[in-house]
Amino acid sequence: MGCQIMENFMDLTMLAKAIAIGIGAIAPALAIGKIGAKAMESIGRNPEAAGKILVPMLLAAAFAEAIAIYALVVAFSIK
Repeated sequence: MGCQIMENFMDLTMLAKAIAIGIGAIAPALAIGKIGAKAMESIGRNPEAAGKILVPMLLAAAFAEAIAIYALVVAFSIK
């Protein structure tokens, strides 16, 4: 009986970790896609501004990626 409870608890823990990283990765993935799309649209409209667009685009993508890393840390902290 006790072994069955521990197996169910381990299964629920793994499910919680999977849900945490899965949901935590959705918003950053959408944000990075939108950042890239808007940057390419801006460069397409004004090719001379590519140098001015690149650095803010990379910074925004890095901040969005940091949110996914926070979700990974939360998933690892679930015991």
